[in-house]
Amino acid sequence: MHEIILNLHMHTRYSDGHASHAEIAQAALRAGLDAVIVTDHNVYVSGPERYYQEGDQRVLLMVGEEVHDQARIPQKNHLLVIGAGREVATLAYDTQRLINQVHQVGGLTFIAHPHDPAAPAVDETDITWEDWDVHGFTGIELWNGFSEFKNRIKSKAHAVYYAFNPERIAEGPAGETLRKWDELLARGRPVVAVGGSDAHGLPARLGPLRRTIFPYEFHFRTINTHVLLPTPLSGEVAEDRRLILDALARGRCFVGYDLPAPTRGFRFKAQTLEDSACMGEEINSKWGVTLQIRLPRPANFRLIKNGKVERTWQNREAAVYNTTEPGVYRVEAYLEYLGRERGWIFSNPIYVK
Repeated sequence: MHEIILNLHMHTRYSDGHASHAEIAQAALRAGLDAVIVTDHNVYVSGPERYYQEGDQRVLLMVGEEVHDQARIPQKNHLLVIGAGREVATLAYDTQRLINQVHQVGGLTFIAHPHDPAAPAVDETDITWEDWDVHGFTGIELWNGFSEFKNRIKSKAHAVYYAFNPERIAEGPAGETLRKWDELLARGRPVVAVGGSDAHGLPARLGPLRRTIFPYEFHFRTINTHVLLPTPLSGEVAEDRRLILDALARGRCFVGYDLPAPTRGFRFKAQTLEDSACMGEEINSKWGVTLQIRLPRPANFRLIKNGKVERTWQNREAAVYNTTEPGVYRVEAYLEYLGRERGWIFSNPIYVK
């Protein structure tokens, strides 16, 4: 498998962001990313999807869309649409129809910031997802960087503090989102988890203070989705887009918080005498399964089975776990950073049948 680092969910000047596509690509190059997916609100911008290069580095910029019904008050149920290749915001009035239409043309759909409460101190409204009766969506945005920032703001003083100390914000996905994901998985639904930055590059002002809330490059060094591909990226846009979309659809990816320490190199696999599986895949437990976990460096991590902690390891770099029990198995890893234990890696599941 070939690992690439992807940052998704960001906005340009075409909606409520403050950079062009080219400027976002330059920030991604400086951060060492392999690909980014721009998702402006209710607008599909055709044209800028291509490779951007500087010296020996290149980054693939893909274009998606963040769709929600603008006629609805409050404007909830934001859906990330990736790979549709056309404008789909006209379908926002019917979320199920939107999901169905996107999938018919080979696109993917992810529920954006599933739990995103209001932050009255900075006039941010609650945009939590509410329509959990829909089905057939690809996955959910397990960890959203900007939503977590909102959750930290209890006053304008908090807003100022975190604006100048953004590295102290991230601690992990919202507990409600993790529980909802496990609940969906327990129902037998193969819901793929991704991490999103929700980058806007917002210029902020409070009296004499001026600050850009999360420059794009900072976001790109934090919460990323690491995608495992069968072959390296070739530099050919259509083929590489197909590889990335296929891996995301299958759940061959994990969410990594790369600021405390790089998460590149994490692996979660399953092995039997006759078969093997990686994240997003099924494997039969008839003769027993060995789950293999490997981290880029020692950390505290745990194996989750059907939403409950099955086993924990402290300050370890690798572990194996043998089981004959069917279930949905995933991994969470945590690191000490700036005086606090923080979420570091969240794998997609392996389905033991």
